Amino acid sequence: MSVASSEDLVPPLEAGTALYREEEKTVKKKKEKKKKSKGLANVFCVFTKGKKKKGQLSSAEPEGTARSRQGLDGPPPTGALGPWARASLGPGRGWRSSAGPANGVGRRICFSAFTCAPICGAGRGETRLSAQSGTPTSPFRVGQRPNAGPEVPENVFLHLGRTMKEDLEAVVERLKPLFPAEFGVVAAYAESYHQHFAAHLAAVAQFELCERDTYMLLVWVQNLYPNDIINSPKLAGELQGVGLGSLLPPRQIRLLEATFLSNEAANVRELMDRALDLEAQHWAEDVPPQRLDGHCHSELAIDIIQIISQAQAKAESITLDLGSQIKQVLLVELPAFLRSYQRAFSEFLERGKQLRNYRANVIANINNCLSFRMSMEQKWQVPQDTLSLLLGPLGELKSHGFDTLLQNLREDLKPLFKRFTHTRWAAPMETLEKIITTVDVRLPEFSELQDCFREELMEAVHLHLVKEYIIQLSKRRLVLKTAEQQQQLAGHILANADTIQHFCTQHGSPATWLQPALPTLAEIIRLQDPSAIKIEVATYATCYPDFSKGHLSAILAIKGNLSNSEAKSIRSILDVSTGAQEPSRSLFSLIKVG
Repeated sequence: MSVASSEDLVPPLEAGTALYREEEKTVKKKKEKKKKSKGLANVFCVFTKGKKKKGQLSSAEPEGTARSRQGLDGPPPTGALGPWARASLGPGRGWRSSAGPANGVGRRICFSAFTCAPICGAGRGETRLSAQSGTPTSPFRVGQRPNAGPEVPENVFLHLGRTMKEDLEAVVERLKPLFPAEFGVVAAYAESYHQHFAAHLAAVAQFELCERDTYMLLVWVQNLYPNDIINSPKLAGELQGVGLGSLLPPRQIRLLEATFLSNEAANVRELMDRALDLEAQHWAEDVPPQRLDGHCHSELAIDIIQIISQAQAKAESITLDLGSQIKQVLLVELPAFLRSYQRAFSEFLERGKQLRNYRANVIANINNCLSFRMSMEQKWQVPQDTLSLLLGPLGELKSHGFDTLLQNLREDLKPLFKRFTHTRWAAPMETLEKIITTVDVRLPEFSELQDCFREELMEAVHLHLVKEYIIQLSKRRLVLKTAEQQQQLAGHILANADTIQHFCTQHGSPATWLQPALPTLAEIIRLQDPSAIKIEVATYATCYPDFSKGHLSAILAIKGNLSNSEAKSIRSILDVSTGAQEPSRSLFSLIKVG
């Protein structure tokens, strides 16, 4: 992770605190029966040694009192790195000291060439270097309580980290030139500060920490301390060979990380559930969806993607490895949410039919699928099988939504298709023209779908027209005994097929796979040579693997001059395996034949 210079550090504690407060509003407090975390607020005596400045909270004050004033129950910030911490580790513009001077002299450190002792601006105690051991002999400034700000975890850790960084930089700039290299002045100070810091953090880590404190502890140990202090521009070269190591042992870090991941999974789950509940409430209350660029729009997908992205960024603000770990957690939580979303939407489809904004909200939720799909494909870069699992509930949601939107159109078309058989195909072109006109009148109802979904819905219309046409051909009510009659019917079918294909393609249907469905059936009806018919049937079965003997028998029944033995021989061609796989698209499996 890159190390920011002091000039790059963004301003102070208030920026990060605002993030805390904002996220606090979106997360419920934990159930009452869960044991309350003592948090860091009750263990500050470890750092401050019981000293209490007048007007500040005592560590002995009730936990609820301290937290109610500081809002410690809220979750940690979700940004890439807690700005309250990073902003305070450098002396750039807007930097503030939480251990400010008591006498107004400022934060300058003065040195005596004779005593080689840094004197803090606050006037408290000198830190001297023992000539024999080369180690600091008096109490560290990190042991002093912050003079500015309340004793919340942010302030205490800021004081510890900032003081260590300032003092070590002062050692490098002022003390190091005054001692021989073999004294190892910088290493001595760094090791002592490190041991002091590590001892206090180890003590803190033994407590049952709240979510916010767990996150903050990990950020300091895994990110801010190694990157913004040890590897800061002024200290990196000096401390490169010191080998300070981590502030906490690996096992303790792994336990904290496991707790963090568990906490984040629960928070993400809760936030997503609340977002869905709010969306479902809008459906039930008949709230119209927003319109965006001429399309019905819902904020649900944006909210969910933001929740997921913030959890990812929060983990990555600790370490990139933890970011990879939480991705696997989120890949479990997101599909579970999408299944809940699909179920809630299905319930709305059943219960909300009488609502005024019913169709508009159906369209808005279908449009949601695009945002989810784009986010998963572009940002998550998951394997195809995982992507299919993720998108499964969205596919069902979209399919149910299409069925709902097309229900009225299908009801309108049903009596029109029946005219084909009722008139014994006497005027097929006139019947088809009425069908096409009926569809054309309904198409504006789908204009507020996203373009890609409008095309998919038009493909569903295209499929419905072809399927219903084949159903009427398969009714076994039409028997033509002469070749001339069969050729005349084949001509009508070809003309109808061309009309359907042209109309649907013109209105955006991408279903080129449907193009040979009707023309090949017309050719089977037209041909008189059984061998030629077999070739057409074999070819047809490769295009539509769900074309069965039952479907073939229904079409051959139209050919009244075909003997039983010839029909049986033609059907037998379907006994030969064509090597075709299971159909990726269904046509004949949607058609029942007697």
